[in-house]
Parts: sequence; C-alpha cells; structure tokens
Amino acid sequence: MKVLKPLPEKCIACHACESACSNLYFKEDNAALSCIVITESITYPDMNVCNQCQACVAACPTLALSVNSNGVVMINKSLCIGCLMCVAVCPTGSMHTSPGLQNPFKCIACGVCTKSCPADAIKIVVE
Repeated sequence: MKVLKPLPEKCIACHACESACSNLYFKEDNAALSCIVITESITYPDMNVCNQCQACVAACPTLALSVNSNGVVMINKSLCIGCLMCVAVCPTGSMHTSPGLQNPFKCIACGVCTKSCPADAIKIVVE
C-alpha cells in the first residue's frame, strides 16, 4: 500500500505542502483546499493526512470510492452524490469538504507535498 508518512519531528510548519497540494488540485493557494493539514502545536506540528485505512469505502452508498492497485482510496466524482458519509466516518478527519464543492476530497499519495517540503518531513512509503 502506498501512503504518505508524516514526520512531525522534522516539520517546520512552513505550510509549503499545503500550498503545493491546493495549487495542484484546485489551482489556488488555499490551505482549506489542501489534502494535508498542518496544525501548529506546542511540541511538534500535527500533520494530518489520509492513511488509506479504507473506512470511507464501505460507507459510500454509490460505490464512488474504490481502492486502486497501490492501495490508495480514490474518488470517482461522476458517481459521488455529495452525501458526505465518507467525511462523517473518516476516523482521522482526512476526508475533506469545502463550501462550494460538490465532492469531498482526500490525499491520493501523489507526492507533490513531498517534493515541496524543505525539511523532508513527508515521505511516500510502500507498506
């Protein structure tokens, strides 16, 4: 399974990963449209990203969510009805929605954030 592995002890909370993600998928620099969320804390930043647990797949009433050959949960926007059941059942809060968007969105382990991180705080791993 291909997943992003956050390394919060290396994260400098520069938010470059969020910018890269939102720019790639939504063509704007907007942290609310990023599949990775960095929250600053007293110790290490919290780095929230989908761990591909597949809990959302079983909750989807239209089978819009599937798992590809790399173990990554993918969203078929043409099948999605925007019911947001996947958002409700996500145990890590990694399935996102935003006002004005019909479909939820999530990390698909594309790696754009890993390339933008100056601290090497995110890696793609195969488990």
